[in-house]
Amino acid sequence: MKFLIVGLGNIGPEYIFTRHNIGFLAADRFAEKIQVSFKSDRFGDIAKGTLKGKQITLLKPNTYMNLSGKAVKFWMQQLQIPIEQVLVIVDDLALPFGTLRVRSSGSDAGHNGLKSMQAELGTSAYPRLRFGIGNDFAKGRQVEYVLGKWTAEQEATLPAKLDKCVEIIQSFCLAGIQITMNQFNNQP
Repeated sequence: MKFLIVGLGNIGPEYIFTRHNIGFLAADRFAEKIQVSFKSDRFGDIAKGTLKGKQITLLKPNTYMNLSGKAVKFWMQQLQIPIEQVLVIVDDLALPFGTLRVRSSGSDAGHNGLKSMQAELGTSAYPRLRFGIGNDFAKGRQVEYVLGKWTAEQEATLPAKLDKCVEIIQSFCLAGIQITMNQFNNQP
């Protein structure tokens, strides 16, 4: 069984530790867990490994957030991975910082990466892990907030939250979306 784990973010040093790049950070943390390294490939950085006999491909698209769907579609086709075995990790303004929610489908909620996914895949019915980044910004400052750095307090709790992301990814690959949603969506 094969899985594609997609961390959404933007390439470039100016984006590395921004809220919008939480998908990249989660993918990096999972790569450490299964002891694989990313290599540049078509439409992104790819890492391949196994987890209890399951083939895992991690993808960090290099298409910038607004065109993420192009990379995901390419790698789904290239690796022949069905949509229900793809997990997209994305930042979410609607959730308080550090809140993690797993969904089997949903709207794009105004997120450009998810809009691109829906446009390319022709559906919004794909699993996703939403990482809450909060919405502590003044009116008209959303872009600055999303592309801004973590606060010191957020940065201090980030490692534990990324470890929880790793647990969720493992559960998704080993137990499936339904069990993962039941197990993790009710945790604080």
